[in-house]
Amino acid sequence: MSIYVSWSYPAEAGRNPAELDNRFSTMTEVRRVTWPAYEDPQWSDPLRFQQGIAGGLELFFRGWLPFQQFVEETTGHPVPVYQRVDQAGFHTPLDERVLADTDTLFVWGLDHMITGQDAAPEEIEALRQFLTREGACLVLGPHHDVGASDDLAVRDMEHHHHGDALVPRQQQFGRYTRSLMKGLGVPVENRYGLRPAVQEPGKIAPLSVSRDLDTKGWLEGVTHFNFHMHLPHYAVTTDDPNVVFVLGRQPIDMSKPHPFTEAGNTEFNMFLWMPPSDDRAGDVLLADTTIFSTLFGADESLRAFWANIVSSK
Repeated sequence: MSIYVSWSYPAEAGRNPAELDNRFSTMTEVRRVTWPAYEDPQWSDPLRFQQGIAGGLELFFRGWLPFQQFVEETTGHPVPVYQRVDQAGFHTPLDERVLADTDTLFVWGLDHMITGQDAAPEEIEALRQFLTREGACLVLGPHHDVGASDDLAVRDMEHHHHGDALVPRQQQFGRYTRSLMKGLGVPVENRYGLRPAVQEPGKIAPLSVSRDLDTKGWLEGVTHFNFHMHLPHYAVTTDDPNVVFVLGRQPIDMSKPHPFTEAGNTEFNMFLWMPPSDDRAGDVLLADTTIFSTLFGADESLRAFWANIVSSK
């Protein structure tokens, strides 16, 4: 298994903190909003941990470590993490350097759309060839798309719906994964940032699972994922019911209005599967990156999901 983070680290870390929209939080902002969670010197001492946007980015790497360790313990293989552009500015496109020894590839769409990350035709073709292998699996995780509307009142409604002070009124992710999906013919778009319902404080409400469609057992033993305040709706953009299956839908917190719920929706698409078709022998899954980060909690149900992906053939 390999992880490919679609961002340009320098482009994200170098954003001007004075600009409110379309950037990650500085570590100082994280500490202020979540106080006192990160007041240990391990996080708050500027001689030990970066206090700017780069510090906020490093939290992602720490949050992914338990998933990487889980996979290594299960498979015996370490899980490399590639960045499209890393801290030193080295560019790693999706090619055989990433794909040659990979069976399951996670593409985590955490690039802000304004940073201009687009998949080259050669990358799309490399992934298309990757998916001709028996047993290959591509897991796409474009993150949320908050504030797409030009109407500031709509953006304000969206913000108060999810309620996360660390998320700006506009935060649009996933340009790279969107370009991959377009090139590969994946009829899905990441939309909004919706707050899931909870069954008790901090514990997300159970998924609505289409067990009859889950013939490969991706959600066997899984009742719920982990709680995150703003999750994307993976909108299916084709009318053909045999192309992509929505296996898991997440109930929405209805206590605050949102354009999506005002349109009559009470759940959003959380986990999708495109089974092999035609010359594509591999599976394509869509699942948000937060499902693989322990920054947002992990329990037996989530680890069962991880195990299903790890053990899939």
